[in-house]
Amino acid sequence: MTSSDEQGPVPVTGVKDRVYRSPAGFAGGVLLLGLVGWLGVDAIVAGEGRTPWLALATLILLVPLVTAFTLRPAVFAGDDRLRVRNPFRVVVLPWGQVASLRSAYSNEVVAESGQKFQLWSIPVSLRARKRAARQQDRLAADQAAEREGRPRRRRGGFGGPAGFGGGLSSHGGPDVPEGPARAESDKAMDELRNLWEARQKEESAQGEVTVRWAWEIVGPAAAGALLLAILLAVG
Repeated sequence: MTSSDEQGPVPVTGVKDRVYRSPAGFAGGVLLLGLVGWLGVDAIVAGEGRTPWLALATLILLVPLVTAFTLRPAVFAGDDRLRVRNPFRVVVLPWGQVASLRSAYSNEVVAESGQKFQLWSIPVSLRARKRAARQQDRLAADQAAEREGRPRRRRGGFGGPAGFGGGLSSHGGPDVPEGPARAESDKAMDELRNLWEARQKEESAQGEVTVRWAWEIVGPAAAGALLLAILLAVG
């Protein structure tokens, strides 16, 4: 399974809105649902006594929660508004109501009213940021070496030092990509900021912020938790 810092949120093209999801979160959710479903169905079919009922209640509780935190989160960026689908809420912010898009230890959008909403589908990876910073430092060192007429530093084929995996020098090796290196989540936030700055003053991008609870997630999860509590209390 790809780790979140190896592959960040990617925009899904071909639709009207840009859609940002976490590929690692989605893949992890599919695997978790498969595991939970397999164990739960096996307990329901082969279990004895109260076991099938406990397994059923656990499934009703876990399936919505796993879906909420892995498959559900997404950010939809259109010409007029930003729609944030988090685990338990859906927030719609017209671009005119967005005060800022912040990136620190988490990515979040701040409304003009001061409300803050975390962007669950665009997680921050500190490892990816450090790796991008190291890449940027290497690029700066290579550019300085070129200006001074010195050869670029050789690197290993697997990102290690020369001599491991067949290092390539600047001659005959792949060129270092131009431009500042950025983590994937930071690139996604840059795209959202650019869209916000371009559209925030448009008449069609004005309106009110709306927040809706995801009852399709909260309802089944609450029912499963209640059923499980009753079964455990009855003994």
